[in-house]
Amino acid sequence: MDSTLKDWLDCKNINYKLHIHPAVFTVEEAKKHCSFIPGLHCKNLFLKEKTGDKRYFLVTLPSDKKLEFRTLEMLLNSSKLTFAKEEELQKILGLSTGAVSALGLINDTENEVVFVVDREVWDAEIVSFHPNINTETLEFKQEFFHKIIHETENQFYVI
Repeated sequence: MDSTLKDWLDCKNINYKLHIHPAVFTVEEAKKHCSFIPGLHCKNLFLKEKTGDKRYFLVTLPSDKKLEFRTLEMLLNSSKLTFAKEEELQKILGLSTGAVSALGLINDTENEVVFVVDREVWDAEIVSFHPNINTETLEFKQEFFHKIIHETENQFYVI
């Protein structure tokens, strides 16, 4: 975990448990290398609108759940959604492909990104995310996950 994230979590009094594992880039790899980590495992998608306001969205859902793009577009009153480019991911969230997580919101100092979290993730007792690097996972109790999201001050929706 990089020192910026560690310092931010410590400053906000957010408790977590660190797990170290081989690099994982996909849900399948995470199932293989991270199954020992407790809590709901999540996947994170960095999306943008193709037209219109061209807003950015970070979507977090259970790792085994499929995102229904059309449904999400309707819920967000959004134009067609597509995956953002890696350059945009790096510029806005300071992340690289394979290391995307809700924790990247701490790097969004302009609050450009709308966070969209699946109800199952929001309600989970324990959730697990990469700490912006894909060789580690942080485990959070629900109260600390909620605190992280509120502390970033990004607009968010629970769907």
